[in-house]
Amino acid sequence: MAQYRNYIAGELVGADEWIDVENPYTQQIIGQAAKGGEAEANQAVEAAVAAYHSTWPKLPPEVRAGYLKRFAQLIRDHQQELTDLLIAEQAKIAGLAGVEIGFTASYFDYYAGWADIYTGEVINSSSARGDGTSNENIWLNWKPIGPVAGICPWNFPFFVMARKVAPAILTGCPIVVKPSSTTPLTTLRFAELIAENIPDLPKGALSFVAGGGSTLGVALTKHPDIQMVSLTGSVEAGVEIVKNSADKVMKTSLELGGKAPAIVFPDADMDLAVKGVTDSRLIFSGQVCNCCERAYVHESIYDEFVSKLKAAFEAAQYGDPNDPASVYSSQVDRAQLEKIDAATRRAEEQGATILTGGRVADRPTGYFFQPTIVEGAAQDSDVVRKEVFGPVLPVVKWSDYDQVIAWANDCEYGLTSSVFSTNVNTVMRAVKDLDFGETYVNREHFEGLQGFHAGWRKSGIGGADGKHGLYEYLQSQVVYLRY
Repeated sequence: MAQYRNYIAGELVGADEWIDVENPYTQQIIGQAAKGGEAEANQAVEAAVAAYHSTWPKLPPEVRAGYLKRFAQLIRDHQQELTDLLIAEQAKIAGLAGVEIGFTASYFDYYAGWADIYTGEVINSSSARGDGTSNENIWLNWKPIGPVAGICPWNFPFFVMARKVAPAILTGCPIVVKPSSTTPLTTLRFAELIAENIPDLPKGALSFVAGGGSTLGVALTKHPDIQMVSLTGSVEAGVEIVKNSADKVMKTSLELGGKAPAIVFPDADMDLAVKGVTDSRLIFSGQVCNCCERAYVHESIYDEFVSKLKAAFEAAQYGDPNDPASVYSSQVDRAQLEKIDAATRRAEEQGATILTGGRVADRPTGYFFQPTIVEGAAQDSDVVRKEVFGPVLPVVKWSDYDQVIAWANDCEYGLTSSVFSTNVNTVMRAVKDLDFGETYVNREHFEGLQGFHAGWRKSGIGGADGKHGLYEYLQSQVVYLRY
């Protein structure tokens, strides 16, 4: 059985304990990851601190961008191997796994392109000599925030790794990455490829350490030399990060949960809306934070829309992740399957009706839940208000614009949302009134690398991607130069 080591200070390091990693579709153990703890966290952070106090942050950004370009090429050179490993460790369908691997390479290239673009500012001074003329210049510099920790989720483990590594490397912030202990293998294989093919990467500029959140994650968060933690995960994990970093008054960048609404207006393109909602709910078995989690459909088109949506859900094939016909495959593990099943049973208990699906699928292997549509759920019910993270969609009928906007915004989350309408006035009004970090119009929920993926309320603090994601890793220094 393959064992995947940690990468600390430029070296591949084994462990006394190993994490078994299951293929959720076959339910077989496919590999082991080295299990790191407080000792490994300290070693990685010490190496990061040493890198930060070396020439690493002083190098021209173009030099650091060169490493990002090499990362991108390394991924492309091993694209099929990495795709196959990603499919195996999380039962992601082959097409989506291939997109994630390719998108990750593009992400590294994208941030490499920022090397000679991000700039400081020149600010007018109000200081004056005795004769009334100015004798001062003010400018704002951006400097790397220092050693950072990147804590990654299990649902998009490879791409989110790049989301943290790319801006950190470009800006000169040494980074320690903790992949999820559920899906660490693809990331640790990438670490092996770096060790084998890019030995000149300065030691400590980048480390990968697998391990549990309650041990390794806490050790990284509490370490006095870590200047920022970037976490993609649950609200509960984000709250713990904030608590554990409070004594340090440390910056956190958190992407947490979501409960995205999709509002379908009477003039929507019906087929486009059905496809957009279906794609946004069933992608990766509903295990995506920006998934459409609830649909609000106007009463005048409700029956037709729901009829077509039901047909789309019932036509969605699910099974072998390597079967091109599969829309999705297994949930990531038994615990996730049981959570989805419990949420669906609770919806029924609270008065909702299962229109289609609603049960654990009868399959010989894997953790499958049927594509499910829930009708008649009240606005204050759990299935409408709490994240399900599975292929379960409550559909709610609405008649009044102000009411549906209030319902959409009535949520502790604020990551993504969507609007389906062919009327530009309706679209612009709804975009203005929705309180979410992202709003998609007449399309599925899936962000672009040049945007800014950031949530409101309990969906997070800060964000990732594009120019604004880059500046998460920088801190300002204003210089007042009098002459």
